[in-house]
Amino acid sequence: MSTIKINWGAKIALLYGGFVALIVILVAGSMRQDFDLVAPDYYSQEIKYQQVIDAGKNQSELSAPVSVSANETTVSIDFPTEFTNKAISGTVQFYSPVNSAWDKTVKINTADNSMTVPRSELQATTYTIKMNWESDGKKYYQETSLKLR
Repeated sequence: MSTIKINWGAKIALLYGGFVALIVILVAGSMRQDFDLVAPDYYSQEIKYQQVIDAGKNQSELSAPVSVSANETTVSIDFPTEFTNKAISGTVQFYSPVNSAWDKTVKINTADNSMTVPRSELQATTYTIKMNWESDGKKYYQETSLKLR
């Protein structure tokens, strides 16, 4: 029976070669990864962020936050009683940090201070719901997390 003896120089070369191969595999894999920015116009949104802060303060002065709930078929969004019989305009953005293709923005269309969005238009993931709305010339903003499974 013959055994192959490898000297220490060959062992170091094999170790170094294995390390280089591993790094090449990791670099190739990372180049295939898709990274979505939060928003394509991130910098212009950042400049306008003070308006979001002011709208958030207006929302915190309401009697209650906007309520978001989900069942098997719909996502319900209920506005506080201050908005009863008042016109509300704005948008509700369902932001998915997992995949930007799953993001959805809908216009606010209320009936009796609430609106619904069909679950069939959304994915089974955790959404950050960003609500921007205006009523009586005052702007409001609220973020809420919603887990759909």
